[in-house]
Amino acid sequence: MDKKLPFSSYLIIGVMLFALFFGAGNLIFPAQLGQYAGTNLWPAIVGFLITGVGLPFLGILAIGFSGSRNLQDLASRIHPIYAVIFTSVLYLTIGPFFAAPRTGAVAFDVSIAPFIQENHMQIATIIFTLLFFGVSLWLSLNPTKIVDRIGKILSPAIIILLIVLLTFVVINPMGTIELPQSNYITGAFMTGFTEGYNTMDALASLVFGIIVINAIRAMGVTSKKGILIATAKTGAVATFFLGLIYVGIAYLGATSTSLLGLFETGGPVLSGASAHYFGSFGLVMLAVVIMLACLTTCIGLMIACGEYFHTLIPVISYKVFVIFFTTLCFVIANFRLENIITYSIPVLMFIYPLAIVLMLLTFISPLFRHVRFVYVASTIITFMISSVDGLKTLCESLETPYYNWLAPIISFYERVLPLYRDGLGWFLPVVVTILVTGISVRLLGIKGPESQQENNRHAH
Repeated sequence: MDKKLPFSSYLIIGVMLFALFFGAGNLIFPAQLGQYAGTNLWPAIVGFLITGVGLPFLGILAIGFSGSRNLQDLASRIHPIYAVIFTSVLYLTIGPFFAAPRTGAVAFDVSIAPFIQENHMQIATIIFTLLFFGVSLWLSLNPTKIVDRIGKILSPAIIILLIVLLTFVVINPMGTIELPQSNYITGAFMTGFTEGYNTMDALASLVFGIIVINAIRAMGVTSKKGILIATAKTGAVATFFLGLIYVGIAYLGATSTSLLGLFETGGPVLSGASAHYFGSFGLVMLAVVIMLACLTTCIGLMIACGEYFHTLIPVISYKVFVIFFTTLCFVIANFRLENIITYSIPVLMFIYPLAIVLMLLTFISPLFRHVRFVYVASTIITFMISSVDGLKTLCESLETPYYNWLAPIISFYERVLPLYRDGLGWFLPVVVTILVTGISVRLLGIKGPESQQENNRHAH
């Protein structure tokens, strides 16, 4: 029998989950979106919320619904070798290669850079990131107190400070909302949709889902149904706060342009807004918010990566992995925020569709009786399109011509795939593949191993 949890338990775990999600990108990308979307703010923010809030919520639910022990266990429904490769790439993307170093780079850019002269910037970056990742390492080496440290202390502080700032923005906007810029002029919704990838939260949800489920189990909920309901409630708490703050920060960005001008990233928008409303105190307050948000995310990512790779290669200890990954974060963070973002986008265009398709298949798996063929076929189709998307985006971000062999594939995809130019060329082919293979396995009466196990249980 499951223990009945009070609302306060869901709130504590939900706020902890919010804090794990709410890091660097969650502050800078909605502010930048608001500035560039201008009067097209609402379609842009709706697109952003689908990928920035809706997909992470689906990811958390997918882990709870599947009953999988972890992401590798879930991805092994496609193939055990694919599961190891996909899970490792995902962990490295949200961990030491992109998302975790970005936490240190954003914390510096927004919290410290406004107070530093240009000629001292490089040495200041090195000193700050050394201290930032040092604190992260110390907290990551003691992961047992994660709910207490993050859920009860740091996260409420982040939420309260941000809501204070955003209340001022709503009551007394900085200026009028200007006309939209660049891709937001004609394709605001789709631009917002793919911009939500940059938060990396949908990828992180497939990892953080396990932390949430373990915290729920520790509170006395053990049945599959109980875990799924509790996961949905805690996920709803986290995504409610995320959505609220995204809309607020995007609105802040949209109303800031006439006063502050356009910026390349969202960091200076937040600094400018804080200085406008609260002067020097505002800058210090924002520095605290950013550092807390970035630090909590970094700790969560380092713990998740350390634990995963230790289970994958048990001969290397958890502590060795965490020390190695944190050192790597320190090195990459010093390559500056713009460069980290430039190189991360092509990887996200490649891995996001694979993650989304895995989530969708998880929910509809009972309909095609968990047959592996449906998983494999859908994943192959997604890979064929998203791998080309990743290379195409890399060439565009580096401003180099497409490779000779790549150009004809891209022009073919642009001709035959609906939504390809919007970055969603994979969507309709995958839906068709799932329908054709799913109906085929039902008609042929093929059953996956999980369906056979369920039948055996009912027979007994």
